[in-house]
Amino acid sequence: QVELVESGGGSVQAGGSLRLSCAASGSFFEIGAMGWDRQAPGKQRELVATITPFRTTNYGDSVKGRFTISRDNNKNTVYLTMNNLKPEDTAVYYCLGAVTTTYGSPQNHYWGQGTQVTVSS
Repeated sequence: QVELVESGGGSVQAGGSLRLSCAASGSFFEIGAMGWDRQAPGKQRELVATITPFRTTNYGDSVKGRFTISRDNNKNTVYLTMNNLKPEDTAVYYCLGAVTTTYGSPQNHYWGQGTQVTVSS
């Protein structure tokens, strides 16, 4: 069983910053890419950022230059540092991970339960 647990969401004023964390736990062989996506009310789910185990990163256009994704492979943890937050960043943020549960088995994607980020103007 693999579990991804997010923390660090909350409310902030526009221009402020937040840092999200997501730790993977359970029984697995290795974790590949990790990342974050988000869903705002009435909108489609949107990819925010991803990072490979070798720290190659990819960002959605709406967050480039403001958000930074990082990871600690020893702790199986991914972080999202969000600066210059805007009201349109308000959403539930979900952690995701590509996990290989046993050696030789295919990767499966797992998501956390989500954490709310609210940015007021």
